[in-house]
Amino acid sequence: MITRTAAEQINAARVLVTMAAVFRDLPAPAPRLERLPKSASSAEFTWGVSLALHDGLGHFEQWREALGLDPAAVRASLDEDYTNWLEVSGEWSGVPVQVIGYFRFTDPAPAE
Repeated sequence: MITRTAAEQINAARVLVTMAAVFRDLPAPAPRLERLPKSASSAEFTWGVSLALHDGLGHFEQWREALGLDPAAVRASLDEDYTNWLEVSGEWSGVPVQVIGYFRFTDPAPAE
């Protein structure tokens, strides 16, 4: 068994604090440090930053754009009865990042 230490999280924590300072005018995400793939094609994981946005896909897009993550790399998970999400991963300031935007489909208002 490998013993992990908090020291392994230092780079991801630094990037999270830097994001908060640089993008302080963007909508507040729910941030987490977690082990993410080093790249889209890598099976090796390292500590990175995951940002979850729950208040609309516009907030997801603002963060995706600010971090310079490729719009063509956005993946969708759609389930008509449950929560859906868009997810994009990449790298920012040398650390893996993941942005997830949660949403629900809503029924249109009834015609009057």
